[in-house]
Amino acid sequence: MTGPPPPAEIRDAGPPTLSVLMPAFNEAPRVAAVLDRLAAAALDCEIVVVDDASTDDTAAAVGAWAAARPDVPLRLLRHPANRGKGAAVRTALAAARGRYVVVQDADLEYDPAELPAVLAPLLAGAADAVYGSRRLGGNAFPHRWHARCVGLLNLFVRALYGLRVTDEATCYKAFPAEALRAMALRCERFEFCPEVTAKAARAGLRVREAPVSYAPRGPEDGKKIRFRDGLEAAWTLLAWRVRPFDAAPVAAACRRETVRGTRPAG
Repeated sequence: MTGPPPPAEIRDAGPPTLSVLMPAFNEAPRVAAVLDRLAAAALDCEIVVVDDASTDDTAAAVGAWAAARPDVPLRLLRHPANRGKGAAVRTALAAARGRYVVVQDADLEYDPAELPAVLAPLLAGAADAVYGSRRLGGNAFPHRWHARCVGLLNLFVRALYGLRVTDEATCYKAFPAEALRAMALRCERFEFCPEVTAKAARAGLRVREAPVSYAPRGPEDGKKIRFRDGLEAAWTLLAWRVRPFDAAPVAAACRRETVRGTRPAG
């Protein structure tokens, strides 16, 4: 009796379950380790890396990793000029083939081994979106201002949209790919998180949270988010409360995904 086909053959049979969207800017020292952990996770996935005009060897490191691991579906896209995390996520989303998508930073703050638990409520039809919550995971934030910003953003989300979350600013946000595309995102920088949260709430999506671990780094290690990005996030939440937004296609995409997920096979 022969064994099961290798992962590459399984993945080549059709679109993957998950597309991991990885924006990367000057992450040459860490990106290969993140890719190693993604490859080791129990996921049927493709990885879409967008190098956001790095000035170091990020793209070369990704290319070398992909050459050494041809069994892992990976595409490397490059921006000719630095545009920001939100723009990189949008570029990756446009190229993604997976049924679901999740954002994975290239800096080792989040552990890809926990992605199956994040994805589980989507696969079970119990959620339309899942956030990996650092607070539910019992993690401490490295700076008082960081913790306070996260708490204030959570309060903004509850006050403006009636959505209760414990970690609005988390990197790990998993959605059906069709629903995220239907949001017609405009984000360029770190306002990706508040924009998708605002639009998910306005569309009435069932947002669930899963606990995740968190290994924060500081500016000296290459962390790019700053206090002003927290202010921009608050402004984005306020703005999308009143900006025109057609939520119907987003809600419809999630309904189709729920029906698809619960339809009997065969």
